[in-house]
Amino acid sequence: MASNKNGGTWTAFLTAAFAVVGLVGAFGIYAAQIPFERALARNTTLDQALLAAAAPDSAARLAALRPALGDSADHILNGPQGDLAARVTTERARMLSAFGDESRDIGRRLRLVIAVFAGAGALFGAAVLSIVRKAA
Repeated sequence: MASNKNGGTWTAFLTAAFAVVGLVGAFGIYAAQIPFERALARNTTLDQALLAAAAPDSAARLAALRPALGDSADHILNGPQGDLAARVTTERARMLSAFGDESRDIGRRLRLVIAVFAGAGALFGAAVLSIVRKAA
């Protein structure tokens, strides 16, 4: 009779072990979006740089955008002389490629983490159920 009462407790414990895998997956949903959100923000800032270049106080406006441009700032503001629109177009392609690589890398790491946690949860659950079976 005692093993029957503990069976529900162990089942809940095993369920909690697998819930951890679900929480890792939920974290992954948010983490996977980060490169996309950064690419959208950087794309908007590149558009703002084009608008700032047409303003009378373009140097000051472009300098104010430097923090938002991040690593794109050197390519845009200190790049080779020439048309700013061409530098922005080149930088936009480079930036999208870099964020795409980052997104693929995050995806690979998240899949690995979820697989490891799922495997660990399954092994843990098997060990717990084995102990419960031996105790019964």
